[in-house]
Amino acid sequence: MRLSDISDTLSELATQQDSVSVGHLIEKLGSRGYAPFLIVPAILEISPIGGLPGVPTLLASIILLVASQMVCGRDHLWLPAILRRRSLKSYRLSGALEKVDPVVRKLDAWFANERLETMTQSPVTNFAAFICLLLALSVPPLEFIPFASTAPMLAIALIGIALLVHDGWLMLGALSLSLLSFTTLGFLLG
Repeated sequence: MRLSDISDTLSELATQQDSVSVGHLIEKLGSRGYAPFLIVPAILEISPIGGLPGVPTLLASIILLVASQMVCGRDHLWLPAILRRRSLKSYRLSGALEKVDPVVRKLDAWFANERLETMTQSPVTNFAAFICLLLALSVPPLEFIPFASTAPMLAIALIGIALLVHDGWLMLGALSLSLLSFTTLGFLLG
């Protein structure tokens, strides 16, 4: 699976409707496992959309639900109706996708081959999901510091990408970035 597959699916959704709900995303991306639901909210938070008040916390809450279900070993993603109904205007989604599209295409080229695949399988995936939980919990207090929540969201996005493309080296890098994010969090909030 490639990241551009997710980006293309989101672009298609944005052109079909005035707004895109989380429920629509689950319907379109649901067959691809949990990874897209870690990647998409994290990338959206890193984009200019993440600068809107309350958006980082909303996106972190989605990641919390997804990561907790990964830790518990659920086969299918479940989100409450209140989150499934939350939506984003299509023009905002399209704008964010346009900004990240060059990066997505480059990442697809870099991660064309599966490397060190054991790092993207259980029990490492369970540990990575737990790290995503902790990172998502750090976002709400960081929302009050401009762009401070970008570091944990970047780590979550990289963990999701590693899971999606089965790249163990990327997983190691993402877990290392997570450690750096926790250190930064301690410095900012300490």
